[in-house]
This record gives sequence, C-alpha cells and structure tokens, in this order.
Amino acid sequence: MTDLTANAPLRFKGTPVSERWNLDTSTAQTIYRGQPMMIDQSEDTANARGYVDATVVDATDVILGIAAEGKVVASGDVETTEIEVYVAPTWVGFKSTVFDTADLGKTVYMSDSGTLADMVYADNPEIGILRKVEDGYCYVELTTPRVATRA
Repeated sequence: MTDLTANAPLRFKGTPVSERWNLDTSTAQTIYRGQPMMIDQSEDTANARGYVDATVVDATDVILGIAAEGKVVASGDVETTEIEVYVAPTWVGFKSTVFDTADLGKTVYMSDSGTLADMVYADNPEIGILRKVEDGYCYVELTTPRVATRA
C-alpha cells in the first residue's frame, strides 16, 4: 500500500479515547483520518505532524496516536489549528490483511501512513499491539503517545 490519500475506514472496540494537539505549520499539511500523528523533533518540538513514508522517525520523536479527523493547514499559518488524535488505551481497527489470528500480541508499526507492518523498520512509528483480527480489520491497542525509542 501507500500513504493515505483519503480518510481511512476505522472501527473500534470499546470507547475511543482522544487528545488534541496543535498542528505544525512549518510546511503545509493534509492530514487524513487514520494517519499516524507525531511530534517530529527535527521539524517542531511542540506541534503535531502527520507521518508519511518519507518521514524519518528518530528515537527522540513522539508518536502521538492516530488522527481522528482530517485537517488541512497551509505553510506559515498561525499554529492554533487543533487536531483530535486517538490515543491509548483505544483499540483501533484498520482495514488490513497484513495480520491473522496467529499474529495476536505482535507489536504493530506503520510502514507508511496507510499500511500496518509487524517489522521494526529504522524509520517507522510503533503504534501498538495487535489484539484482534475480525472481518477484514486488524484491531490495534494503541500504546501512544510514546517516545519512539525503537526507531
């Protein structure tokens, strides 16, 4: 798969938990629902950015969670636009065939903003633990926000 170009279909087990962060506007951003969100320390030490495959996740970056909504900001906008982000202990279901029930308990990463992965890549965000596979959805218990120490 590739980076998201539209809001992702998400499902949930239980009641989702979310937090809000201001978006970084050092460059223009289009965020899609279901996209991993992070604080990229090399870009902005306080405001959120959407993760895409071209992003290098460093061990000091903070993986915030999964975007609960789509947002667009222009480069240079005042950094007051907030985005809602799903965080732990939310179980988010991603439409995916990457995993099956034999994979339950594995650590889940995003290899781009639209693809789950079970391998540690040097620059991919760790988002949580695989808890359930059902009806074409992989349910991940988020372990975010967290510092990306494994990057």
